[in-house]
Parts: sequence; C-alpha cells; structure tokens
Amino acid sequence: MRGRLLALLGLMVGIALGFAFAYQHSHGKGKSEFHAKMAAAMEKMMAAMQKAPMTGEPDHDFVAMMIPHHQGAIEMARLILLYGKDAEIRRLAQGIIAEQQVEIQQMQLWLKRRSERGTKR
Repeated sequence: MRGRLLALLGLMVGIALGFAFAYQHSHGKGKSEFHAKMAAAMEKMMAAMQKAPMTGEPDHDFVAMMIPHHQGAIEMARLILLYGKDAEIRRLAQGIIAEQQVEIQQMQLWLKRRSERGTKR
C-alpha cells in the first residue's frame, strides 16, 4: 500500500512539474502575470503536498496530501476568475472552488475524527 501511495504522489508531482516546466518554456520571454501566478500557485501547492505529515497509513496520507492539492486547485481557479474571459471556464472555476472547499472540509473533519479516536480507522 505504501508503494502505491508513493507512486500516486510521484505521479501527481510529475504532472505538476510537467505543467510548471511547460509554463516556463512556452511563456518564458513574454510570460504573462497570469502564467507567473499560476506557476507560483503550482509550486506552492507542490511544496505543501511534500510537507504533508505522512504516517505510512494510506488513508491518512492520501487525505494529508489531497488537502493542499485541493487548496492549490482553489487558488488556480481564483486566478482564472481574475484573468479569464470565457463564461464556461469561469463557471467551471466557480464550481471547482465550491466543490473543493467542501471536500477540504470533509477531509479536515475526517482527520479530526481520526485523531480524536486515536485509531487508524
């Protein structure tokens, strides 16, 4: 199980770094403020995911990493609301913000209940 969790984390890190690399190289010279802020949000998200407290227990570790992942998605969605023009994408971003906030609350509650019980399940 721990191997699967590490593989999942590695995949998520790889995808995020790939996007960050693409942003830097495709927009290097004329990098817009939006792209710079998106890259910064992604870097912040990845750093927070890597700092998430790991216990070796897959359920806990998944939730611990997904909270900063969702927070990063919210930050990026807020950026598209500031810079984006397309109505469909703006609605999508608003939905991402609403849904991910609810999911963050669910995960935080799960961690709290788990901590209060003092058990792994």
